[in-house]
Amino acid sequence: MQQLDTYGRHMQDLRISVTDRCNFRCTYCMPSEIFDNNFQFIPHERILRFEEITRLARISVGLGVRKLRITGGEPLVRKDIDQLITQLAQLSDVNDVAMTTNGFLLAKMAQKLKDSGLRRVTVSLDSTDNEVFRRMNGNRADIAPVLEGIRAAERAGLLPIKINAVIQKGMNDHGVIDLARFCKDHGYILRLIEFMDVGTRNCWKLDRVVTAQEMTEKINAVLPLEPIERINSGEVAQRYRYRDGSGELGIIASVTMPFCGNCTRLRLSAEGKLYTCLFAQDGISLRDQLRSGMSDEGISGILSDIWKLRSDHYSELRTETSATNQRVEMHYIGG
Repeated sequence: MQQLDTYGRHMQDLRISVTDRCNFRCTYCMPSEIFDNNFQFIPHERILRFEEITRLARISVGLGVRKLRITGGEPLVRKDIDQLITQLAQLSDVNDVAMTTNGFLLAKMAQKLKDSGLRRVTVSLDSTDNEVFRRMNGNRADIAPVLEGIRAAERAGLLPIKINAVIQKGMNDHGVIDLARFCKDHGYILRLIEFMDVGTRNCWKLDRVVTAQEMTEKINAVLPLEPIERINSGEVAQRYRYRDGSGELGIIASVTMPFCGNCTRLRLSAEGKLYTCLFAQDGISLRDQLRSGMSDEGISGILSDIWKLRSDHYSELRTETSATNQRVEMHYIGG
């Protein structure tokens, strides 16, 4: 049963945050000066259990969801995450179960995740330069374990592997071509992401955004590109392929080329709140309903009503002023 919101957009993708914790402190998500050792994360008893997540996913599938993506925080810090993958992979009518991870713990988990039913991974890698990489992740890790995690995912068959890179002016924009070459040479699909004002704690300023046009022109001058069509209407990246036929890359331009009109995503936080936009101010909690014995039909009705009333199109309205309004943080609902 397909659900349409007020703009006629289908509910097709459910992004599931399994934890708000992360072992990195990336500048655009969880800057270390704010997310320090005294920061209060969600207590364990408020986090959804795997069975609760799976139940919500199953009900969402009944309303049209076909793709599930596991996010965080960093999802691999959640204990026994492969058990959740097993449960989700067994749901009827699900076409894709994927994960976004920083890759630090992926080397020892890749095969187990594949065996559990995970189909593919997207790994965050903001630079191929170790010094820049460390600066961007809050000095939490070298690049070597992440590269090994990517290789392990490749060996396990978690394909195609996508690489996400958030590009910030004056931070890692000088390494865009190196990232493109690295992914091109290894057969990975690069996704360059404009620095976005997700949440209010990452010191976002418009003048720190490297635009999609700037990134495309820089790469095209060295590695010639040509545009290609999106695979489906809900896809958020502008897609390009290399003219020599050796792969593709995409650019996610939420700031300069908003794609709200095609958004098919619903987001579930680790403590059971549903968000209809990455830039939402607050979500609607279903945890109490899950734990009080509400029927599947009752929860389905709430989900359906949430989507039918959805009118979010923040990126199309964004201004320097609106970017200072309180919004949910990226570590809480994933990217």
